[in-house]
Amino acid sequence: MTIPDRPATIDLNADLGEGCPHDAELLDGLVSSASVCCGAHAGGPDVIRATLARARDCGVVVGAHPGFPDRENFGRREQSISVEAVSSLILDQTARLIELADEQGLVVRFLKPHGALYNQAQRNEEIARGVISAAETLGLPLLGLPGSILHRLASARGVRYIPEGFPDRRYRDDGSLVSRSEPDAVLHDPSEMEAQLLALIASGRVATLCIHGDDPLAVDKARLVRRVLLAQAMAVRSFAAREDAG
Repeated sequence: MTIPDRPATIDLNADLGEGCPHDAELLDGLVSSASVCCGAHAGGPDVIRATLARARDCGVVVGAHPGFPDRENFGRREQSISVEAVSSLILDQTARLIELADEQGLVVRFLKPHGALYNQAQRNEEIARGVISAAETLGLPLLGLPGSILHRLASARGVRYIPEGFPDRRYRDDGSLVSRSEPDAVLHDPSEMEAQLLALIASGRVATLCIHGDDPLAVDKARLVRRVLLAQAMAVRSFAAREDAG
């Protein structure tokens, strides 16, 4: 069944540059945007350079994916941190990514926090304000959950917000993501993923869909998303590329 009033295009992004094995496959015709690790929660300069070079060669738009500098927990352990510290860590990490992207002839086009920093920013006003302050300074659009505190505060500050959906993450009734620490927080069954993806499209609330590059099934999941979007006559195209086209 085709969903009425669906958008003609949607972005498909993946979190990459973290040293996981599927970056090249995801960049080669599956995703349209890449949130590239800035080297604090994972990855490193050589991995990031390789990811950026592949993104350039595949015509994939890149954004910054900064996280808490907590490599032991892959940036997924929540922290108590001030507005100023949040803004500073994002600006410092993104500055390093911008330097590496410039080497490859790329421009960093958006900001998407990683892991615990992302999740806390959706519901914690102080952390959200730090993220928004950094986005303002950088002049970059910000990715996050629709209807969250981050969304509300970004809109109030005039920061462009790109609402994001997760085909393989379970949601709570309030629209937040179920914590990965809880059972069945991540969907793997294709039929469940397809149903959730169709619900996200039908809601009209998301402009980009996320695939986690560290998932061993990332490539299969990206292909499933592509198949469902094709069946809905929806093209995959970066929101940034659509802006460039006018």
